[in-house]
This record gives sequence, C-alpha cells and structure tokens, in this order.
Amino acid sequence: MSVSRIKLAVAAIAAAALVLCAAPAALANTAKSSNWAGYAVHRSGVKFKNVSGRWKLQKATCASGMRTFSSTWVGLGGFSGKVNALEQIGSETDCNAHGKMVASVWYELVPAPSHTIRMKVNPGDTISAAVKVIDRTVTVSLHDLTRDKSFTRTVTVPKVDVSSADWIVEAPSECRGSSFCRVLPLANFGSATFTAARAVSTTGNTGSISNSRWGTTEITLAGSAHHFVDNRNGAIGAQASVSSLSANGSSFTVTYASSTATTTPPVTQDPAPPASQSPVPTATGLHRAG
Repeated sequence: MSVSRIKLAVAAIAAAALVLCAAPAALANTAKSSNWAGYAVHRSGVKFKNVSGRWKLQKATCASGMRTFSSTWVGLGGFSGKVNALEQIGSETDCNAHGKMVASVWYELVPAPSHTIRMKVNPGDTISAAVKVIDRTVTVSLHDLTRDKSFTRTVTVPKVDVSSADWIVEAPSECRGSSFCRVLPLANFGSATFTAARAVSTTGNTGSISNSRWGTTEITLAGSAHHFVDNRNGAIGAQASVSSLSANGSSFTVTYASSTATTTPPVTQDPAPPASQSPVPTATGLHRAG
C-alpha cells in the first residue's frame, strides 16, 4: 500500500471543475475539495519562492478498528493541477487499527514518494515549517519549537511547481502503484490553527495570505467534491471547515466535522513504524500531495 499526500483534489481547476465562487476583492474565493482544507494563494504571472507557517500538532480522537489519517503542511504548488509537482513539509496525525494515535513529521517532493523525518513529536508541540525553491533546488525545513529540534534538507529535483503557496490540512490518499489512488478516511484531528503564514514571490514581494499582490482561495474539505488528481477515488466520511482569515491575514483555523457521507472501507494495516534512519523514502507510505 502506498499512501500519498497528493495535489489538490480538484481536477481541472482552471476549467471550473470545482465549486469556485467569486467574492469581493477583500475576500477569498472559495472552493470545495475532497482532500484539502485551508488556503492557497496564486495569481497569473506570479511565482513563489518561499512559504512558511506554524501550527500545533493536533491530538486525534481515535476509535478501535478504524485507521484514519490527517496531514498538516505548508507547500508550494499543487493548486493549479497543471504540473505534476508539489514541494511540501508537515506533520501527520493518524489513528492505527488499535485506536491509538500515531504522530510523525515528513516532507514530500511530488512526484517522488514522501520521506519520514526521524524526529520525535507529540500532540501540542508547536511546529514551524517552510519551503524554499530556487530554480530546481528545494529546501524544506521544520522546527519543533517545543522540543527545540530542527530538520533541514536541500534537494535538486527534475521539476517544480511554484504557481501557488499553500497552508493545508489534508486527508491523505492510499496509492497502489502509480495509476490508482483513493482518499483515506480523515482522522478526527479536532482543529488546527495556522499562524505566522507568509509567502514570498520570486520578485521579492512578501506578505500574508491576504496580501493584495496575489489572489486567495479558501478551500473546504467535502467528501463529495472533486479531487486535485483525476485518478483519485473513494469518498471521505468526514469534512473540514475553514475559518475566515485573521485581521492581518496570517492565521486561520481548520476544524474537523463528521459527515453522513459514504466512507472509504476501513484499512486494517497499521501505519508503518518510524523510519530507522533519517530520513528514508517510504515507497509504500502515505501520499500527502493530493
């Protein structure tokens, strides 16, 4: 089983294949996705070189017999769906089949598989994360401010997507091979509040999510919505709502909500144990780049 954090699950955004509503200039556009909840900033002709944000690692509410999953991350790319690339780093709050929570941190440079970061984290830890891209060189960094532990990795990749900056809570996807993936049940993560959200364009413009130099889309996770990648299947038995932005545009909250929608069948295997070396590709792990 391969589970992935995938590009935004709204296929053909530019072709209006998702629910996208116009809003006053001071407000965000809105969209519905089957796997993302949060905010993305973007504008034609604007490219980004840096994204950063903070959040507290959530404590999931788990039930025995059902594996559920949630990822919280910052990243560049993935919103438009035009390029099979996304650069991201974040945390994972999952529930195993025994009803116990499993917490971890990771990074992923789509289309390559995700890498687990060898760092002990616990619910309540404050996580600060950032992604920086220069040409095809990507630097991902994560700092557990509570434990004062840091991770940085620089990688040169074949291609990048820097057309958007994203602050997202995601329902990861299970992938079998490279041709089929399905969205997994979303863990009850309670709520996740992003703070200190900031993006920097390649021309040096720096600002929060609400900066007037780019457009903003508020993304709500709903099981019946489109997925960012065409070959994603499976409905989610949960939803996630997104609050309005703070006055300075740098913080917001994503909140879990149960749903009566048809759920993806339970997955009975437990999440893979933490990597034994730092970091190791998880060829059969979660895909968070939806």
